Formats: sequence, C-alpha cells, structure tokens
Amino acid sequence: MKRAFLSATICLAGIAYAQEPVSTETSRSSQPVHTSAKHDLGTGAGDIGKGAAKGAGSAAKGTGKAAVDLVTLHPINAATDLGKGAVGTGKNVGVGTAKGSAKILRGTGKAIKHLF
Repeated sequence: MKRAFLSATICLAGIAYAQEPVSTETSRSSQPVHTSAKHDLGTGAGDIGKGAAKGAGSAAKGTGKAAVDLVTLHPINAATDLGKGAVGTGKNVGVGTAKGSAKILRGTGKAIKHLF
C-alpha cells in the first residue's frame, strides 16, 4: 500500500513537473520570475502541510456532522456526512501531496543542475 502510494506520488509529481510552466510575469517587466531551489523545496513542504491540515479539517467536519446526525437519530445522513468528510480528506491530502511533491522535485532538479 505504501509503495503504491509512493510510486503514484512520484509519477504525479513527474507529470506535473513535465508540464509546460505557466508564464508568471512581474508587473514591472516581461521576464518570468525565477525562484531558487530552496524556495521551491520550502513551498513544496508547505503545500504538503497545507493539504494535510485541510484534510484533517475536512475529516473533523464530516465526523462532527455525522455525530450530530447520529444523536438526532438520522443514521443515513450520518453515513453520508462521514463519507463526504472522508472524500474531502482524500482529495485535500492528495492535491497537497501532488503539488508539494512537484515543487520539491523541481527544487531538487534545480539544486542538482546547479551542482553540475
């Protein structure tokens, strides 16, 4: 399970890295903004953390709603809310991990390129 998740994450990061970058232009000039390898690694780790935090929030929200529905004797709504929370958790963690891994991969590539 862990190996499959790791390989899927690496594949998604590679796909995201292989995409053509969107031209990010500054307001003063028409040259794209270049970030350092350290910046890419840091923002990648931050994106992974944000995804995990959003996922935890989504899980808590779904669990809380499910608990209220169970107390008020609405078991079908409780199951629905719990499922929505789980789906939201998976989505947020997956998106954060993919974005963060892509940035980390890009930063690592820049660091290796800088060495040679």
